[in-house]
Amino acid sequence: MKITECKLFYVNDGKRVSFGTGWNANYLLVKINTDEGIYGVGEAFRTGKDKATEGALIEYSRRLIGKDPSRILHHWYAIFRGARYPLGTATTAALSAVEHALWDIAGKSLGVPVYRLLGGAFRERIRVYGSTYLIHPENFDEHDLVAFGEACAMTSERGFSALKIAPQPANWQNLTNHELIRKSAERVRVAREAVGDNVDIGLDFHGRELSPAVAIQLAQEIEQYHPLFLEEPALTEHPDSLAEVKAKTSIPIAAGERVVSRDRMRELLEKRAIHIFQPEPAANGGIYETIKWAATAELFHILLAPHHACSPVSLMANLHIDTVVPNFLIQECHVDLSSDFIQEVFIGVPAIEDGTISAPDAPGLGIDFDEEAALKYGYHPYDRPVIIGRDGSVGLE
Repeated sequence: MKITECKLFYVNDGKRVSFGTGWNANYLLVKINTDEGIYGVGEAFRTGKDKATEGALIEYSRRLIGKDPSRILHHWYAIFRGARYPLGTATTAALSAVEHALWDIAGKSLGVPVYRLLGGAFRERIRVYGSTYLIHPENFDEHDLVAFGEACAMTSERGFSALKIAPQPANWQNLTNHELIRKSAERVRVAREAVGDNVDIGLDFHGRELSPAVAIQLAQEIEQYHPLFLEEPALTEHPDSLAEVKAKTSIPIAAGERVVSRDRMRELLEKRAIHIFQPEPAANGGIYETIKWAATAELFHILLAPHHACSPVSLMANLHIDTVVPNFLIQECHVDLSSDFIQEVFIGVPAIEDGTISAPDAPGLGIDFDEEAALKYGYHPYDRPVIIGRDGSVGLE
């Protein structure tokens, strides 16, 4: 079997946003075809530098055309080491998508799910949590805490037993320190009262403060609501700051989505800066790389909760990781799997039951997309939001 073609598909739901170009982010889907008619699909993380990712995919395809797709690690290292300098986020995201697709081909060619090639099922069901899309304020004023609580309460109705929210209110950058702590704690209280004790709540701080002091103040204020984790109370670029927060709260500290290199992963773990590791397999090199990172984390008794912020394609890639990793905790789901758009474009979308998704059972990744439907939702230029403080300075996102 030989690789004949590598194709990139931009898929955009066409929703409008209040920042950047006004368009929502694109999904970047990759399809690798072979001369035997078997193809694989994968997804690159949407960094906002989509054309850089596309350019990397074009270059990688030159190395892949005519090659045996089953030599997954060989091709991965040829791209990874062939760059000479360390890959950046956009280029590693492109490598991740290629890697997903090659595993998809391998599973399909052998008639087995990808996780069967990676050690077999350690578990049969994967617990998932609904990410911030569950409570996106499209239909209500985010400052309306009653509506916010009602949105949180819908978690159980959508089949989840856990959700993640941002504790900070929408205008957090314009608040005084006291207001930020008070209003953030109030949001967490409302969320807890809305979902009760049977739903776990994760909190995503997004590393929005250079000093860990604010995160420590907030953590100590909200410990009484027993969050499942506090994500990125400081940036992973400075693990010592994460460790400082970790030492001063009982809330489990989570981070890792911004970690796209082995060196940064190692530093994060060696400094024992976190309890829960959240790598992004659409940005860090892919499925096998994440499994290796998970094994390293297990040596430090750190749990795995993979990040997800893209389409069902990368979610399925994550589910194969979750199925085989012993130290797995919970999987993020950042997409409304039941939406008309998702159901129209994607084939084999998993279902959530009792807060879990079954281990994939179809050959390969077990997910696909309809090319004709995808072409209906083509590329729109997208810029990530830029946080501007009340003094006009650029903040953290």
